[in-house]
Amino acid sequence: MSQLPLPLPTNRAFVVQFRAQPPGAPLSWEGRVEHVVSGQMTHFHSPEELLAFICRVLAGVSTP
Repeated sequence: MSQLPLPLPTNRAFVVQFRAQPPGAPLSWEGRVEHVVSGQMTHFHSPEELLAFICRVLAGVSTP
């Protein structure tokens, strides 16, 4: 009997929005990210900035 995966905790959920780019433009990592539960948000301009924000927020989130 297979086990179902545990549900994902909502305190670790983020919404990531990427800025729309014109057709043919180079890939851009600009956008905003928001932590769903706390409402903390920031704008980012690189994958490193996006990941840094997520890591910073998750460092303060308790695990069940």
